[in-house]
Amino acid sequence: MGSFLFITTFILAVSFSVNSCPPSDRAALLAFRAALTEPYLGIFNSWTGSNCCVNWYGVSCDPSTARVADINLRGESEDPIFEKSGRSGYMTGTISPEICKLDRLANLVVADWKAISGEIPACITSLTSLRILDLVGNHLTGEIPAGIGNLQRLTVLNLADNAISGRIPSSIVNLAGLMHLDLSNNQLSGELPSDLGKLTMLSRALLSRNQLTGPIPASISAMNRLADLDLSLNRLSGSIPDQLGKMSVLSTFNVDSNSLSGQIPSNLLSNPGMGILNLSRNGFEGEIPNVFGSNSYFMVLDLSYNNLKGQVPASLSSAKYIGHLDLSHNHLCGSIPLGSPFDHLEASSFANNDCLCGNPLKTC
Repeated sequence: MGSFLFITTFILAVSFSVNSCPPSDRAALLAFRAALTEPYLGIFNSWTGSNCCVNWYGVSCDPSTARVADINLRGESEDPIFEKSGRSGYMTGTISPEICKLDRLANLVVADWKAISGEIPACITSLTSLRILDLVGNHLTGEIPAGIGNLQRLTVLNLADNAISGRIPSSIVNLAGLMHLDLSNNQLSGELPSDLGKLTMLSRALLSRNQLTGPIPASISAMNRLADLDLSLNRLSGSIPDQLGKMSVLSTFNVDSNSLSGQIPSNLLSNPGMGILNLSRNGFEGEIPNVFGSNSYFMVLDLSYNNLKGQVPASLSSAKYIGHLDLSHNHLCGSIPLGSPFDHLEASSFANNDCLCGNPLKTC
């Protein structure tokens, strides 16, 4: 009987020690909380008691070690706290470097709080267990930490909708497992890393609305899983590398509002997997390649506001589907082809060219 009680007590003691977060993790969380102010929803009211693994809002622990593994604080959420209040989140303050003491952290989501400011702590690059780093929708400033490439397990890096400046660190190409990269709507400058194509696991690269300059790296064509590439609203120059037209998975390619020039690669238009192609508001010149066919399926094809000349390609009428077509504000001339998709397009799709005619414009 005595031995049974001893074993039971021992099991309970081990269970308690495993299921309770260590004091150091709790202290790091409280220091993280102390640097933030959330005035409306009271999401931090649950951060009380000695065990941060139980009922601390947005905190999860590894069940085998009781170390803090996840922080998931999202200001736009379907959580009952948000639904009951009928509002999205708002938080001020900074992200404390104390967060870096949670050295088993796998997921760090502090997103959509609108007014969290300051810089991303440089020590974040020491959290080598991180798989998700999502700080979207705040007001973070400063630069992306130079050592971001140390996070070898990272699959998601989302720093969009902030005020982050400086260059994209060259070490970013070391994130061999990265699948989702979103740096859009910041103040990033400088050129894209020439060896960006090393990110061969990447499926989405969203870099729009920055101040990026220089060419589109040809190495991007090595990303054989890349489906969505958005480089719009930057200051990129040079031509589109021909190799990009050979990417079999790329279905969305947006370079709207840059300073790109040269001719449009014909294989970009004939690629049967391309569904959304926006090359508008650049300096592309020459004729539109007449390479469309029965496998062409464009939800969006926007070539407006360029210096394109010649005729509207007759092969467009053989395309399987063209949803939105915009060839306006170029130097096109001649008659608009008959048949689909031209029979459902409006005059605005062809406006402000040199001498286009035919339906839906004036009769030739």
